[in-house]
Amino acid sequence: MSTPQSVPGNDTPRERVDVSVVVPFYDEADNVIALIDEIVAAMGTRAYEIVAVDDCSRDETFARLEQAARRYPQLQVVRHAVNRGQSAALCSGADRARGEWLATLDGDGQNDPADVPRLLARVTDTPACPDMLCGHRTTRRDDFLRRLSSRVANGVRARLLGDATPDTGCGLKLIRRRIFMALPRFDHMHRFLPALVLRDGGVVESVAVAHRPRLHGKSKYGMWNRLGVGIVDLAGVMWLKRRAFRAPSARNRRDDDE
Repeated sequence: MSTPQSVPGNDTPRERVDVSVVVPFYDEADNVIALIDEIVAAMGTRAYEIVAVDDCSRDETFARLEQAARRYPQLQVVRHAVNRGQSAALCSGADRARGEWLATLDGDGQNDPADVPRLLARVTDTPACPDMLCGHRTTRRDDFLRRLSSRVANGVRARLLGDATPDTGCGLKLIRRRIFMALPRFDHMHRFLPALVLRDGGVVESVAVAHRPRLHGKSKYGMWNRLGVGIVDLAGVMWLKRRAFRAPSARNRRDDDE
């Protein structure tokens, strides 16, 4: 497996950050600059960073990210030497991130970065905040086939995993980094993040977010290229859920020893 590479010049010491905005990109050259600009505008004066992961794009995505990194010192760029998929890109971003919270966005620009501060307010203004917030695209800006495939996938997954998440496919999520780092890693894990967090005893909530039309490029996903692997992945996560256990607390261990 190849090791993700950081862009030279992005390794200088930086100030502490509270949230890391992680964005995987694959062949999204025409969306890069506009999306990075939007993220910077939305985050304002918050203590944040952006971790952009280029998953071995075949177009000018990496060059555009390098261009943006020269403008914004808060942007780190990680590049995969081979294409490894969205889950691997998210994991590479999380590994590089330093914030207490990870905010994830898709690189196609359909998630609105303006929703990130709203989600952050939910976890910073509430004493008993959840461990993960999932975006719920109540009004989808996709074609009929994508809407149908997502509806079917969400319904089957929710029925079998009981994750009570209406839109787990939404790329906009907010999750504690320590929670994410403890999750099992496997290809396509990003589609099952709510179930995996619940499996480890975390608290998950869904929040309505905006969804925008794709302005450039085309989707890499459809019903048929997800169906086969989706069934296998679902069976695997069901197995993980059945096999889950929590280690006894320190107090319980002492009680057992007495």
